Amino acid sequence: MRLTILGGGGFRVPLVYGALLADRAEGRVTEVVLHDLDAGRLSAVSRVLTEQAAGVPDAPVVRATTDLDEALRGADFVFSAIRVGGLEGRAEDERVALAEGVLGQETVGAGGIAYGLRTVPVAVGIARRVARLAPDAWVINFTNPAGLVTEAMSRHLGDRVIGICDSPVGLGRRVARVLGADPGRAWIDYVGLNHLGWLRGLRVAGRDELPRLLADPELLGSFEEGRLFGADWLQSLGAIPNEYLHYYYFNREAVQAHQEPGKTRGAFLRDQQAGFYEELRDPKAAALPAWNRTRAEREATYMAENREAAGAGEREADDLSGGYEKVALALMRAIARDERTTLILNVRNRGTLSVLDAEAVVEVPCLVDANGAHPVSVDPLPGHATGLVCAVKAVEREVLAAAGSGSRATAVKAFALHPLIDSVNVARRLVDGYLAVHPGLAHLR
Repeated sequence: MRLTILGGGGFRVPLVYGALLADRAEGRVTEVVLHDLDAGRLSAVSRVLTEQAAGVPDAPVVRATTDLDEALRGADFVFSAIRVGGLEGRAEDERVALAEGVLGQETVGAGGIAYGLRTVPVAVGIARRVARLAPDAWVINFTNPAGLVTEAMSRHLGDRVIGICDSPVGLGRRVARVLGADPGRAWIDYVGLNHLGWLRGLRVAGRDELPRLLADPELLGSFEEGRLFGADWLQSLGAIPNEYLHYYYFNREAVQAHQEPGKTRGAFLRDQQAGFYEELRDPKAAALPAWNRTRAEREATYMAENREAAGAGEREADDLSGGYEKVALALMRAIARDERTTLILNVRNRGTLSVLDAEAVVEVPCLVDANGAHPVSVDPLPGHATGLVCAVKAVEREVLAAAGSGSRATAVKAFALHPLIDSVNVARRLVDGYLAVHPGLAHLR
Protein backbone atom coordinates (compact mmCIF):
# COMPACT_ATOMS: atom_id res chain seq x y z
CA MET A 1 0.00 0.00 0.00
CA ARG A 2 1.36 3.40 -0.99
CA LEU A 3 1.05 6.52 1.15
CA THR A 4 1.87 9.92 -0.33
CA ILE A 5 2.63 12.78 2.06
CA LEU A 6 2.22 16.28 0.60
CA GLY A 7 4.40 18.64 2.57
CA GLY A 8 6.81 15.74 2.90
CA GLY A 9 9.65 18.03 3.95
CA GLY A 10 7.65 19.20 6.95
CA PHE A 11 9.02 18.90 10.45
CA ARG A 12 6.32 16.56 11.77
CA VAL A 13 6.61 13.93 9.01
CA PRO A 14 8.88 11.69 11.17
CA LEU A 15 5.99 11.34 13.63
CA VAL A 16 3.93 9.70 10.88
CA TYR A 17 6.79 7.49 9.73
CA GLY A 18 7.54 6.44 13.30
CA ALA A 19 3.95 5.29 13.70
CA LEU A 20 4.19 3.38 10.40
CA LEU A 21 7.29 1.58 11.66
CA ALA A 22 5.33 0.34 14.66
CA ASP A 23 2.57 -1.08 12.46
CA ARG A 24 3.38 -4.73 11.81
CA ALA A 25 -0.08 -5.93 10.69
CA GLU A 26 -1.07 -7.24 7.29
CA GLY A 27 -2.14 -4.65 4.76
CA ARG A 28 0.24 -2.04 6.14
CA VAL A 29 1.95 0.75 4.20
CA THR A 30 4.93 -0.56 2.25
CA GLU A 31 5.90 2.62 0.38
CA VAL A 32 5.95 6.28 1.43
CA VAL A 33 6.28 9.01 -1.17
CA LEU A 34 7.31 12.41 0.17
CA HIS A 35 6.41 15.45 -1.91
CA ASP A 36 7.59 18.97 -1.22
CA LEU A 37 8.52 22.04 -3.23
CA ASP A 38 11.76 22.41 -1.24
CA ALA A 39 14.32 19.75 -2.18
CA GLY A 40 16.56 20.69 0.76
CA ARG A 41 13.82 20.06 3.30
CA LEU A 42 12.95 16.79 1.57
CA SER A 43 16.56 15.68 1.88
CA ALA A 44 16.71 16.57 5.59
CA VAL A 45 13.50 14.75 6.47
CA SER A 46 14.46 11.73 4.35
CA ARG A 47 17.66 11.44 6.41
CA VAL A 48 15.64 11.48 9.65
CA LEU A 49 13.40 8.73 8.29
CA THR A 50 16.39 6.64 7.23
CA GLU A 51 17.82 6.80 10.75
CA GLN A 52 14.40 5.96 12.22
CA ALA A 53 14.21 2.85 10.03
CA ALA A 54 17.67 1.58 10.93
CA GLY A 55 17.37 -1.99 12.18
CA VAL A 56 13.61 -2.18 11.53
CA PRO A 57 12.82 -5.16 9.29
CA ASP A 58 10.56 -4.47 6.30
CA ALA A 59 10.45 -0.73 6.98
CA PRO A 60 8.34 1.12 4.39
CA VAL A 61 10.42 2.23 1.42
CA VAL A 62 10.75 6.03 1.19
CA ARG A 63 10.90 8.02 -2.05
CA ALA A 64 11.10 11.79 -2.34
CA THR A 65 10.01 13.98 -5.25
CA THR A 66 9.25 17.59 -6.09
CA ASP A 67 6.85 16.51 -8.88
CA LEU A 68 3.27 16.53 -7.61
CA ASP A 69 1.85 14.39 -10.40
CA GLU A 70 4.50 11.75 -9.84
CA ALA A 71 3.73 11.76 -6.11
CA LEU A 72 0.01 11.28 -6.63
CA ARG A 73 -0.05 8.58 -9.28
CA GLY A 74 -0.66 5.17 -7.71
CA ALA A 75 -1.36 6.53 -4.22
CA ASP A 76 -3.81 4.64 -2.04
CA PHE A 77 -3.81 7.34 0.64
CA VAL A 78 -2.71 10.96 0.51
CA PHE A 79 -1.81 12.89 3.64
CA SER A 80 -2.06 16.61 2.86
CA ALA A 81 0.14 18.55 5.25
CA ILE A 82 1.13 21.60 3.25
CA ARG A 83 1.98 25.05 4.61
CA VAL A 84 1.45 27.72 1.97
CA GLY A 85 3.88 30.55 2.60
CA GLY A 86 5.87 28.51 5.11
CA LEU A 87 6.50 29.56 8.68
CA GLU A 88 7.54 32.99 7.44
CA GLY A 89 3.96 33.39 6.23
CA ARG A 90 2.62 32.34 9.62
CA ALA A 91 4.88 34.85 11.36
CA GLU A 92 3.57 37.61 9.09
CA ASP A 93 -0.04 36.52 9.76
CA GLU A 94 0.57 36.97 13.47
CA ARG A 95 2.53 40.21 13.18
CA VAL A 96 -0.04 42.02 11.00
CA ALA A 97 -2.93 41.00 13.28
CA LEU A 98 -1.19 41.91 16.54
CA ALA A 99 -0.28 45.32 15.10
CA GLU A 100 -4.04 45.93 14.86
CA GLY A 101 -4.59 44.68 18.40
CA VAL A 102 -6.34 41.46 17.35
CA LEU A 103 -5.36 37.82 17.65
CA GLY A 104 -2.90 36.47 15.10
CA GLN A 105 -3.06 32.74 15.86
CA GLU A 106 -2.71 30.56 12.75
CA THR A 107 -6.19 29.01 12.85
CA VAL A 108 -8.23 31.44 14.97
CA GLY A 109 -9.31 34.95 14.07
CA ALA A 110 -7.41 37.19 11.66
CA GLY A 111 -4.41 34.87 11.34
CA GLY A 112 -6.60 31.90 10.49
CA ILE A 113 -8.49 33.89 7.85
CA ALA A 114 -5.26 35.08 6.22
CA TYR A 115 -3.86 31.55 6.24
CA GLY A 116 -7.09 30.19 4.78
CA LEU A 117 -7.23 32.79 2.00
CA ARG A 118 -3.84 31.82 0.62
CA THR A 119 -4.16 28.07 1.34
CA VAL A 120 -7.58 27.32 -0.13
CA PRO A 121 -6.64 27.95 -3.80
CA VAL A 122 -3.63 25.63 -3.46
CA ALA A 123 -5.65 22.96 -1.62
CA VAL A 124 -8.37 23.10 -4.28
CA GLY A 125 -5.73 22.65 -6.98
CA ILE A 126 -4.43 19.56 -5.16
CA ALA A 127 -7.96 18.18 -4.79
CA ARG A 128 -8.52 18.50 -8.53
CA ARG A 129 -5.21 16.76 -9.27
CA VAL A 130 -6.10 13.91 -6.89
CA ALA A 131 -9.51 13.52 -8.53
CA ARG A 132 -7.80 13.24 -11.92
CA LEU A 133 -4.67 11.21 -11.10
CA ALA A 134 -5.70 9.12 -8.08
CA PRO A 135 -9.51 9.00 -8.05
CA ASP A 136 -9.61 5.98 -5.74
CA ALA A 137 -7.28 7.49 -3.15
CA TRP A 138 -8.44 8.70 0.24
CA VAL A 139 -7.17 12.13 1.25
CA ILE A 140 -6.52 12.78 4.93
CA ASN A 141 -6.13 16.49 5.49
CA PHE A 142 -3.76 17.79 8.16
CA THR A 143 -3.46 21.28 6.67
CA ASN A 144 -4.73 24.15 8.80
CA PRO A 145 -7.23 25.65 9.14
CA ALA A 146 -8.25 22.00 8.99
CA GLY A 147 -12.05 22.32 8.86
CA LEU A 148 -12.00 25.13 6.32
CA VAL A 149 -9.46 23.43 4.04
CA THR A 150 -11.27 20.08 4.27
CA GLU A 151 -14.52 21.77 3.24
CA ALA A 152 -12.79 23.41 0.27
CA MET A 153 -11.36 20.06 -0.86
CA SER A 154 -14.64 18.21 -0.28
CA ARG A 155 -16.26 20.25 -3.04
CA HIS A 156 -14.06 18.29 -5.45
CA LEU A 157 -13.44 15.02 -3.60
CA GLY A 158 -16.71 14.55 -1.73
CA ASP A 159 -16.45 12.25 1.27
CA ARG A 160 -13.06 10.90 0.14
CA VAL A 161 -11.35 13.76 1.97
CA ILE A 162 -11.40 13.67 5.77
CA GLY A 163 -9.84 16.22 8.09
CA ILE A 164 -8.06 15.32 11.30
CA CYS A 165 -6.90 17.12 14.43
CA ASP A 166 -5.40 15.75 17.62
CA SER A 167 -6.91 18.38 19.95
CA PRO A 168 -10.23 16.55 20.59
CA VAL A 169 -8.39 13.25 21.07
CA GLY A 170 -5.99 14.84 23.56
CA LEU A 171 -8.88 16.46 25.44
CA GLY A 172 -10.78 13.18 25.66
CA ARG A 173 -7.66 11.36 26.82
CA ARG A 174 -7.01 13.91 29.58
CA VAL A 175 -10.60 13.87 30.83
CA ALA A 176 -10.71 10.07 30.81
CA ARG A 177 -7.41 9.90 32.68
CA VAL A 178 -8.63 12.27 35.39
CA LEU A 179 -11.79 10.20 35.79
CA GLY A 180 -9.82 6.96 36.01
CA ALA A 181 -11.30 5.63 32.77
CA ASP A 182 -9.69 3.90 29.80
CA PRO A 183 -9.90 6.37 26.85
CA GLY A 184 -10.16 3.41 24.48
CA ARG A 185 -13.34 2.21 26.18
CA ALA A 186 -15.00 5.59 26.71
CA TRP A 187 -17.53 7.25 24.39
CA ILE A 188 -16.57 10.92 24.01
CA ASP A 189 -19.50 13.23 23.26
CA TYR A 190 -17.72 16.02 21.39
CA VAL A 191 -19.15 18.44 18.83
CA GLY A 192 -18.26 21.65 17.03
CA LEU A 193 -15.94 22.90 14.32
CA ASN A 194 -12.21 22.38 14.11
CA HIS A 195 -10.60 24.25 17.04
CA LEU A 196 -14.07 25.29 18.18
CA GLY A 197 -15.65 22.36 19.99
CA TRP A 198 -16.84 21.15 23.37
CA LEU A 199 -16.62 17.83 25.21
CA ARG A 200 -20.12 17.45 26.65
CA GLY A 201 -19.95 13.96 28.05
CA LEU A 202 -17.72 10.95 28.62
CA ARG A 203 -19.61 7.68 28.87
CA VAL A 204 -18.16 4.57 30.43
CA ALA A 205 -20.33 1.43 30.38
CA GLY A 206 -23.31 3.62 29.45
CA ARG A 207 -22.87 6.10 32.31
CA ASP A 208 -21.86 9.72 31.77
CA GLU A 209 -18.95 10.45 34.12
CA LEU A 210 -18.53 14.12 33.17
CA PRO A 211 -20.96 15.44 35.85
CA ARG A 212 -18.71 13.87 38.49
CA LEU A 213 -15.76 15.84 37.13
CA LEU A 214 -17.69 19.11 36.86
CA ALA A 215 -18.86 18.79 40.46
CA ASP A 216 -15.29 18.55 41.80
CA PRO A 217 -13.24 21.81 41.59
CA GLU A 218 -10.10 20.06 42.79
CA LEU A 219 -10.39 17.40 40.10
CA LEU A 220 -11.10 20.07 37.48
CA GLY A 221 -7.90 21.86 38.42
CA SER A 222 -5.79 18.76 37.94
CA PHE A 223 -5.54 18.78 34.13
CA GLU A 224 -4.67 21.15 31.28
CA GLU A 225 -8.10 22.56 30.37
CA GLY A 226 -9.14 22.91 34.00
CA ARG A 227 -6.10 25.05 34.72
CA LEU A 228 -6.46 26.95 31.45
CA PHE A 229 -10.13 27.92 31.79
CA GLY A 230 -10.67 27.71 35.54
CA ALA A 231 -13.03 25.38 37.38
CA ASP A 232 -15.76 27.98 37.85
CA TRP A 233 -16.00 28.75 34.13
CA LEU A 234 -16.12 25.07 33.19
CA GLN A 235 -18.88 24.54 35.73
CA SER A 236 -20.79 27.48 34.22
CA LEU A 237 -20.47 26.00 30.73
CA GLY A 238 -21.32 22.47 31.85
CA ALA A 239 -18.76 21.20 29.35
CA ILE A 240 -15.01 21.12 28.70
CA PRO A 241 -14.04 23.36 25.77
CA ASN A 242 -11.32 22.60 23.28
CA GLU A 243 -8.16 24.47 24.35
CA TYR A 244 -8.47 26.82 21.37
CA LEU A 245 -11.62 28.32 22.86
CA HIS A 246 -9.33 30.09 25.33
CA TYR A 247 -8.73 32.54 22.48
CA TYR A 248 -12.47 33.33 22.50
CA TYR A 249 -13.34 33.21 26.20
CA PHE A 250 -10.19 35.08 27.29
CA ASN A 251 -9.44 37.01 24.13
CA ARG A 252 -8.15 40.21 25.71
CA GLU A 253 -5.73 38.30 27.92
CA ALA A 254 -4.63 36.11 25.01
CA VAL A 255 -3.88 39.08 22.74
CA GLN A 256 -1.92 40.80 25.51
CA ALA A 257 0.04 37.64 26.23
CA HIS A 258 0.95 37.24 22.55
CA GLN A 259 2.06 40.85 22.28
CA GLU A 260 4.39 40.73 25.28
CA PRO A 261 7.01 38.09 24.35
CA GLY A 262 8.39 40.10 21.44
CA LYS A 263 8.40 36.98 19.22
CA THR A 264 5.25 35.25 18.07
CA ARG A 265 4.76 31.48 17.97
CA GLY A 266 5.20 31.47 14.21
CA ALA A 267 8.44 33.46 14.44
CA PHE A 268 9.72 31.12 17.14
CA LEU A 269 9.00 28.02 15.04
CA ARG A 270 10.41 29.66 11.92
CA ASP A 271 13.72 30.35 13.62
CA GLN A 272 13.81 27.05 15.48
CA GLN A 273 13.15 24.94 12.40
CA ALA A 274 15.51 27.01 10.26
CA GLY A 275 18.20 26.00 12.74
CA PHE A 276 17.24 22.35 12.40
CA TYR A 277 17.30 22.34 8.60
CA GLU A 278 20.55 24.31 8.58
CA GLU A 279 22.13 21.78 10.94
CA LEU A 280 21.18 18.97 8.58
CA ARG A 281 22.92 20.61 5.65
CA ASP A 282 26.01 19.02 7.17
CA PRO A 283 26.03 15.46 5.77
CA LYS A 284 27.83 14.25 8.90
CA ALA A 285 25.20 15.56 11.33
CA ALA A 286 23.11 12.97 13.17
CA ALA A 287 19.63 13.68 11.81
CA LEU A 288 17.39 11.84 14.26
CA PRO A 289 18.94 13.26 17.48
CA ALA A 290 18.71 16.76 16.02
CA TRP A 291 15.05 16.21 15.18
CA ASN A 292 14.23 14.75 18.61
CA ARG A 293 15.89 17.68 20.36
CA THR A 294 14.05 20.27 18.26
CA ARG A 295 10.73 18.49 18.62
CA ALA A 296 10.96 18.34 22.43
CA GLU A 297 11.37 22.11 22.60
CA ARG A 298 8.53 22.63 20.14
CA GLU A 299 6.07 20.52 22.12
CA ALA A 300 7.01 21.98 25.51
CA THR A 301 6.31 25.55 24.31
CA TYR A 302 2.93 24.80 22.67
CA MET A 303 0.31 27.44 23.68
CA ALA A 304 2.81 28.74 26.26
CA GLU A 305 1.39 32.28 26.15
CA ASN A 306 -2.12 31.08 26.97
CA ARG A 307 -0.92 28.90 29.84
CA GLU A 308 1.10 31.80 31.21
CA ALA A 309 -1.86 34.18 30.96
CA ALA A 310 -4.03 31.65 32.82
CA GLY A 311 -1.34 30.64 35.31
CA ALA A 312 -1.71 27.07 34.08
CA GLY A 313 1.96 26.12 34.45
CA GLU A 314 3.93 23.73 32.26
CA ARG A 315 2.46 21.04 30.02
CA GLU A 316 2.26 17.57 31.49
CA ALA A 317 4.71 14.97 30.21
CA ASP A 318 1.88 12.82 28.79
CA ASP A 319 0.78 15.74 26.59
CA LEU A 320 4.18 16.17 24.93
CA SER A 321 3.86 13.11 22.70
CA GLY A 322 1.69 14.66 19.99
CA GLY A 323 -1.02 12.37 18.65
CA TYR A 324 -2.22 13.54 15.25
CA GLU A 325 -0.19 10.84 13.52
CA LYS A 326 -1.94 8.20 15.63
CA VAL A 327 -5.34 9.55 14.61
CA ALA A 328 -4.31 9.57 10.94
CA LEU A 329 -3.03 6.00 11.02
CA ALA A 330 -6.07 4.74 12.94
CA LEU A 331 -8.26 6.33 10.26
CA MET A 332 -6.18 4.86 7.43
CA ARG A 333 -6.19 1.37 8.99
CA ALA A 334 -9.94 1.45 9.53
CA ILE A 335 -10.57 2.26 5.87
CA ALA A 336 -7.87 0.02 4.35
CA ARG A 337 -8.58 -3.04 6.50
CA ASP A 338 -12.24 -2.42 7.39
CA GLU A 339 -11.19 -2.30 11.05
CA ARG A 340 -14.22 -0.48 12.36
CA THR A 341 -13.51 2.19 14.90
CA THR A 342 -14.79 5.51 16.26
CA LEU A 343 -12.77 8.70 15.80
CA ILE A 344 -13.45 12.43 16.13
CA LEU A 345 -12.98 13.78 12.60
CA ASN A 346 -13.73 16.68 10.29
CA VAL A 347 -16.39 15.54 7.82
CA ARG A 348 -19.39 16.86 5.93
CA ASN A 349 -22.29 17.49 8.29
CA ARG A 350 -25.02 15.48 6.55
CA GLY A 351 -27.62 16.65 9.09
CA THR A 352 -25.51 15.72 12.13
CA LEU A 353 -25.53 19.24 13.56
CA SER A 354 -28.97 20.60 12.75
CA VAL A 355 -28.06 24.31 12.73
CA LEU A 356 -25.66 23.83 9.79
CA ASP A 357 -26.29 22.69 6.22
CA ALA A 358 -25.38 19.26 4.89
CA GLU A 359 -22.14 20.35 3.17
CA ALA A 360 -20.66 22.19 6.14
CA VAL A 361 -17.63 20.38 7.55
CA VAL A 362 -17.99 19.76 11.28
CA GLU A 363 -15.84 18.04 13.91
CA VAL A 364 -17.78 15.17 15.50
CA PRO A 365 -17.44 11.49 16.44
CA CYS A 366 -17.55 9.26 13.37
CA LEU A 367 -17.89 5.56 12.80
CA VAL A 368 -15.17 4.55 10.34
CA ASP A 369 -15.11 1.49 8.10
CA ALA A 370 -14.02 0.55 4.58
CA ASN A 371 -16.53 3.03 3.14
CA GLY A 372 -15.09 6.01 5.00
CA ALA A 373 -16.16 8.13 7.97
CA HIS A 374 -19.82 8.38 8.95
CA PRO A 375 -20.75 11.17 11.39
CA VAL A 376 -22.74 10.12 14.44
CA SER A 377 -25.91 12.01 15.28
CA VAL A 378 -25.36 14.44 18.15
CA ASP A 379 -27.62 16.41 20.48
CA PRO A 380 -28.13 20.12 19.68
CA LEU A 381 -25.61 22.59 21.06
CA PRO A 382 -26.65 25.06 23.74
CA GLY A 383 -27.46 28.57 22.53
CA HIS A 384 -24.11 30.17 23.35
CA ALA A 385 -22.21 27.47 21.44
CA THR A 386 -24.68 27.50 18.55
CA GLY A 387 -24.15 31.23 18.08
CA LEU A 388 -20.38 30.89 18.02
CA VAL A 389 -20.38 27.89 15.66
CA CYS A 390 -22.78 29.58 13.23
CA ALA A 391 -20.82 32.83 13.27
CA VAL A 392 -17.47 31.14 12.60
CA LYS A 393 -18.94 28.86 9.90
CA ALA A 394 -20.37 31.97 8.19
CA VAL A 395 -16.86 33.47 8.22
CA GLU A 396 -15.43 30.27 6.74
CA ARG A 397 -17.95 30.46 3.91
CA GLU A 398 -16.90 34.05 3.17
CA VAL A 399 -13.25 32.93 3.13
CA LEU A 400 -14.11 30.20 0.62
CA ALA A 401 -16.03 32.71 -1.51
CA ALA A 402 -13.18 35.23 -1.42
CA ALA A 403 -10.56 32.59 -2.24
CA GLY A 404 -12.65 31.41 -5.19
CA SER A 405 -13.63 34.79 -6.59
CA GLY A 406 -10.60 36.88 -5.70
CA SER A 407 -12.93 39.53 -4.32
CA ARG A 408 -11.23 41.94 -1.92
CA ALA A 409 -14.65 43.10 -0.68
CA THR A 410 -15.58 39.54 0.26
CA ALA A 411 -12.25 39.11 2.06
CA VAL A 412 -12.96 42.28 4.07
CA LYS A 413 -16.39 40.85 4.90
CA ALA A 414 -14.81 37.61 6.16
CA PHE A 415 -12.52 39.51 8.53
CA ALA A 416 -15.22 41.95 9.67
CA LEU A 417 -17.73 39.21 10.53
CA HIS A 418 -15.35 37.26 12.75
CA PRO A 419 -16.29 37.45 16.47
CA LEU A 420 -12.69 38.35 17.42
CA ILE A 421 -12.42 41.33 15.03
CA ASP A 422 -14.25 44.34 16.37
CA SER A 423 -14.38 46.83 13.51
CA VAL A 424 -14.95 46.96 9.76
CA ASN A 425 -12.14 49.52 9.56
CA VAL A 426 -9.80 47.06 11.31
CA ALA A 427 -10.87 44.42 8.79
CA ARG A 428 -9.99 46.73 5.90
CA ARG A 429 -6.59 47.50 7.38
CA LEU A 430 -5.96 43.79 7.94
CA VAL A 431 -6.65 43.02 4.29
CA ASP A 432 -4.34 45.85 3.22
CA GLY A 433 -1.67 44.61 5.64
CA TYR A 434 -1.83 41.04 4.40
CA LEU A 435 -1.84 42.09 0.75
CA ALA A 436 1.36 44.02 1.41
CA VAL A 437 3.27 41.01 2.79
CA HIS A 438 1.77 37.94 1.07
CA PRO A 439 2.37 37.46 -2.66
CA GLY A 440 -0.02 34.51 -2.41
CA LEU A 441 -2.93 36.92 -1.91
CA ALA A 442 -2.23 38.86 -5.09
CA HIS A 443 -5.39 37.34 -6.62
CA LEU A 444 -7.55 39.53 -4.35
CA ARG A 445 -8.75 42.65 -6.12
